[in-house]
Amino acid sequence: MDEQPPNYHREFFKSPHHAALGLLTLGGGFMGGALLPLIAGVTLYVLGWIYLPDLPFFRRWVEGRFDQTKRAAEAARLAEFVQRRETLLRSLASERRARYNRLAQVCRDIESASADGALASGDAASDPRLRKLDELMWTYLRLLGIEESLERFLETERGENVPGILKDAEAEANRLNSEIETLKSKGGDPTLETKQRYLGSRLERVEVLRKRQQRSEQAQANLALVVAEQERLDQQIKLIRADAVATKNAETLTARIDATVEHLDQTNKWLSEMDEFKDLVGDLPNTEQRVGYEAAPATVLAPPVIQPAQARKRDPARQRQS
Repeated sequence: MDEQPPNYHREFFKSPHHAALGLLTLGGGFMGGALLPLIAGVTLYVLGWIYLPDLPFFRRWVEGRFDQTKRAAEAARLAEFVQRRETLLRSLASERRARYNRLAQVCRDIESASADGALASGDAASDPRLRKLDELMWTYLRLLGIEESLERFLETERGENVPGILKDAEAEANRLNSEIETLKSKGGDPTLETKQRYLGSRLERVEVLRKRQQRSEQAQANLALVVAEQERLDQQIKLIRADAVATKNAETLTARIDATVEHLDQTNKWLSEMDEFKDLVGDLPNTEQRVGYEAAPATVLAPPVIQPAQARKRDPARQRQS
């Protein structure tokens, strides 16, 4: 969505320039104590309203304020994103954090190899090509987070042995159904209605267990796909590093990065279709600055300083006794 240009007359109404204009014109006219100065003041005020908002110095002032507001909003979005990224990274198991850090080192190698070569840029902080590395690493981090959630879910389900419980529940439901059919054929059994209700409850339990098993099977398939996407992304980033080291052709290296990001769009589309992981799905903030991919350094708390205990002062009375 394109940004709307500022309304200079509206901004002039809220500006200190308007207050100064009113003070100098209307205020000066009233202080004159005569009709002619008042008319002159009102006239100058109206002329100022017409022409001052269009003067270059005022437009520069308004645009500077708009740019400052835009930068502040952009900084807030960046800070929010970095906080979300750090929260996700800290939630990972140590082995997955190590995998992320190893791939981040590959990206650092790419930047180092291209600093004086194909991807050299006057402003690396806003280079759109290097920003794509941030996007690749953000997708890789989300894949690690999804893998962690899926592994945790499957570990819980495996611990409860849902397939075994389902098998026993289906056997029980079949047995109850056979008993009820036998009672119906005999007729006159007062417990028939109660057993039918009991069977209905057990059949609902069987249906719930089937849904749990289906969800486990879907999670297992999703986990396999997540791991495959991680491995593909890992190899593609390493291929970019190989090109960055071996080639000095900016077009070749840029095309390699673009092709990797194009495949990334397919991965992001697949991630967006996973309703249970919507909290992990999200694009980078739409800013001109890079968000980076480096993990924040771990905060090491200094050990508390234990003050030596002060020697107890002896009671003066006891000193005299001794």
